[in-house]
Amino acid sequence: MLTGIIYTARDAAHKRLLEEYGKTGQMPFDIKNATIYYAGPSPAKPGEVSGAIGPTTSGRMDAYAPQLMDMGLTGMIGKGLRNAEVKEAIKRNGAVYFAATGGAGALLANAVKSMKIVAYEDLGAEAIRELYVEDFPAIVVMDSYGGNLYETERQKYSKI
Repeated sequence: MLTGIIYTARDAAHKRLLEEYGKTGQMPFDIKNATIYYAGPSPAKPGEVSGAIGPTTSGRMDAYAPQLMDMGLTGMIGKGLRNAEVKEAIKRNGAVYFAATGGAGALLANAVKSMKIVAYEDLGAEAIRELYVEDFPAIVVMDSYGGNLYETERQKYSKI
């Protein structure tokens, strides 16, 4: 379970983030030791902080993740496999990749205690948001030592 500040960003936000960094040398939030959740929330119902906020497929961010980790990003939350370049960047930078359960966006929204847009409001659901989460359910699937549950568990269960 994760508690603390995380940021949401999907493909369009990642692309713009790195384009703007290339032009200005600045980020709209402190990337150092930050965690990005690959998600875009649906609209919240009255009295709720967030609508459903399930993970999107992480592979769509693989083109951007190594550069962000080299800049200080240390955590990513999503679903699905990552490419070899991302795996190496995780090890090189002491980062971690968490999996959140796909299809459980309404449940995951319960962990979101506050949310505000910090960049790219024009992207709608894909705007970068700062979330404060409490007891957000996620599993470490890739660690900085090269551990990868997608590989080890597949091998274990392929023998059944």
